[in-house]
This record gives sequence, structure tokens and C-alpha cells, in this order.
Amino acid sequence: MIAKKDFKKLSEWLWEIPQSFRQDMRVPARIYVSEKMLEDTFGDKSIDQLVNVATLPGITKYSLAMPDIHEGYGFPIGGVAAMDISTGVISPGGVGYDINCGVRALKSNLEQKEAQPFLDKLAIKIQREVPSGLGRGRQIKLDTTSVNKILEGGVKRLVEKGFGEKEDIESCESEGQLPQADASTVSEKAKNRGRDQVGTLGSGNHFLEIQKVEKIFEEEVAKIFGLFPDQILIMIHTGSRGLGHQIATDYIREMMRAMLKYGIILPDRELAASPINSPEGKGYFSAMACGANYAWANRQMITHYVRKAWTDVLGSQASSLELLYDVAHNIAKIEEHEVNGKPKKLVVHRKGATRAFPPQHPEIPKKYQKVGQPVIIPGTMGTASYILVGTEKSKEAWYTVCHGAGRVMSRHAAIRSFPGNQVVQNLETKGIIVKYWGLRGIAEEAPGAYKDVDDVVEVIHSSGLSKKVARLVPLAVIKGE
Repeated sequence: MIAKKDFKKLSEWLWEIPQSFRQDMRVPARIYVSEKMLEDTFGDKSIDQLVNVATLPGITKYSLAMPDIHEGYGFPIGGVAAMDISTGVISPGGVGYDINCGVRALKSNLEQKEAQPFLDKLAIKIQREVPSGLGRGRQIKLDTTSVNKILEGGVKRLVEKGFGEKEDIESCESEGQLPQADASTVSEKAKNRGRDQVGTLGSGNHFLEIQKVEKIFEEEVAKIFGLFPDQILIMIHTGSRGLGHQIATDYIREMMRAMLKYGIILPDRELAASPINSPEGKGYFSAMACGANYAWANRQMITHYVRKAWTDVLGSQASSLELLYDVAHNIAKIEEHEVNGKPKKLVVHRKGATRAFPPQHPEIPKKYQKVGQPVIIPGTMGTASYILVGTEKSKEAWYTVCHGAGRVMSRHAAIRSFPGNQVVQNLETKGIIVKYWGLRGIAEEAPGAYKDVDDVVEVIHSSGLSKKVARLVPLAVIKGE
């Protein structure tokens, strides 16, 4: 049983379990948390999972966890691991079932006082335009050829077809497309699950929110990001839906068989992995890239329908919504990082974790080069969200930060503790409009089921991994089931 005594305190915000803690660990395990938050992490298996990740072949320097850490499949959610591209493994558990679950923020030119009279009508219109809920799709089903083009083309494919603007591509992580995608590595079952789900929200913690900028922390950065006090933004949080889930299911099964073939012995079968350069590893990476591209395309199509709702409700008084940025939370990517003073290619697994590149990094848009990458940290339903900016110090965490607040309570426990109708009443008492199809999903995502997002973001800010730019608060929430 792992306890606080097993950790070495490296700073007020960083703790480490040394490699000597367990014989099979290849590297130390590190976690970014305050001391109080560390004491609260022992309620589930997430710390054990973090130590297990440190046993993976080819892992470089350390396994990492962010302050939103909680128990996941294989890796903890909030887990980060960088694998040597030549000697390391790739693990679907290090990405998760919802491949490229991520978030994007759309910014308007309106202040709250200008948009307030239209908020309820806008929320209703968005709910009608964007299907939400478990398994809900659009009425039109794509043919296999169209699905394949989206799997390989991502956001670029949709923009080519008229569902967006060139600037949307530039404002996406990796320009909304991983080039390693190969649609032939994705099963027909996965493709069939995705045929009608491009432009849909899904269920669980996915949401659409109309928000306002409550506070600006860094005025110069906010100006470059195009943010100002009381500004209306719309945040979209969703992923690759059933298609991504099926890709994960298919390849976890394949890798569990492959581990015997490659002589890989791990403390947890949920970490099932194959060498990056093996047929199984290459197949998963290509399929995962397809899932990531599909998720970016999904958020792009939702953006198209949100813009339509915005124009229909607000008319000519408001300019079109502009994409601030889109970031992935569940993904594995080939990146070059400095290791022992030398550049090295690594496959970085981010599972419930957000990329946070610093100023002048070649992979961020030109318009943000001076200050760094926008980092979007959504809160849970009814709580604040944050815009931060990447820093050079996050180099120590493979340029990574948290992805949200992080659960402290299972979905079943949340349903028992927070009746859905009471959650809705509490939100409405705070002046927050709520649109939903079912109370079960509302109960599962009650604010009380999550850590305090302000505390989580404070760790990231105080440790220097990213700097707070703006705090956003919700005005209207659109949820699925």
C-alpha cells in the first residue's frame, strides 16, 4: 500500500516516488500536487497506476501525473509518459478509450450585457443543432469513403468541404490532423459506429457551454489571445465518440495477445503494450491517429453548427465566432524533446493531460509565437474554466499540464449523492441556464463529484508549468444524457 511516506518532496508542488521503491520500476514516478491534494489521492488506485506506468519498456526519465489525477484504465487519468521511439512501447491505456477527447474555445466580439437577452434562445438553438447523449447521431449517415477521408484528413477535410475557415486549421493543435493516420488500420465496426456521429456531443463529461471572461490575469497575453473582460465565449468539450472507443477496444485486445509474443511482462494487463516499431504498435498508432483526426473533425463540425445557431439567434449584430484554440487531452504523439542535453524523438502519451508549448515553439500558430500556446482547462458543470499559456518551465513535464478538475467520486457514487433535479436547481439558482436530455448525466457530472478546479489550476500556475491568463464562468450549459 503506497503512502505519503513513500514520496520525496521535490518542491511545494512536486513529489516523487524513487525508482528504488519497487524492483520493476525503470524510472521514478512524479506527481504535481499540493501537500493536501497528495493526501487526497490515496482514495483510489491512481498512485499505484502511476507506479505501474514507470515499469513500461522504453519509458524516459519518469512517469508523471498532473493534479487532476484519478483512477483510469491502465494509466491514471492525468498521466503522462514519454517513450523512446526506438526502444519503447505504445500503450492504448496511455491514451484512453475516448481518443482525442479535447476542448476548443470560440470567442465572440460581444460582452455579456449584449448577449444576455438572447442566452436562453441561443442555448435552445445550439441544443437543437448539435445532437447530444449516449449513442445519439445525426440523421445523415456518411458512406465509408467519406469516413475514410475524415479519418485521414481531420479538420482540413471538413474545411475543404466548406465546414469552417482556413484560420480554424491554424488554430488547432497539430492543425487538426496527425499525418500517421491510415484508415485501413481501423475496423469496419469502428467506422460504422462513426458514420453518423461527426458533429455530435455525446454524453458523460462532454458539454457545450456559453461562458464569459470573469477575470484577466495577464493583460498582454489576453490581448494577443483576443480576450477581454465580460467577453462571451463558447466552449466545446467532446472526443471521438463510438469510433474512438472501438479503436481502443480492438487494439487493447490485440496487444494483450501480442505481449506474449514480445516477452513483455507488466504488473497490470490494462497497460497492454507493444513495441512502437512492431506491426501491432504501428497499427495502433495509425488507428489512434485516425481516431484523433475524427475527434478534431467532430469538434470542427460542432463548431459549424454552433456558428449557425449563433448567427440565427443574434443576426448581424454579432460577428462570427473565432476559434481561439483546440487542444487534445487523450493522445499519443511523436515529438522531439531534449533528453540529457540532446534532442530525442519520443512518443509522448498524454492521458487526460494537455499539451502546453512555450513561446517560439515551432508547433504553435504564428500569432501566438510571442507568448506561447493557449492552454484550455475546462471545469466541471457549473464551475469555472481557465485559459492559460504555455511556459518554458513545462519542459520538465514534456510541456504538459492538467486537462480539467479531475473526479473525486465515481459516476455511480455521484448519482447516489447528487439527485439530478437538485443539481439543475442549484445551477439555475446561480443564474446558469441548463439544457439537457436526461437527469442521469446531470447527476454523474455534478460539481461535487470533482476536485476544485481553482485548486488544480493553482498547482499548474504556481509550479510554473503554465500561467493563468483568464478565468471563465458559465452562463449556460448544454449536456447530453
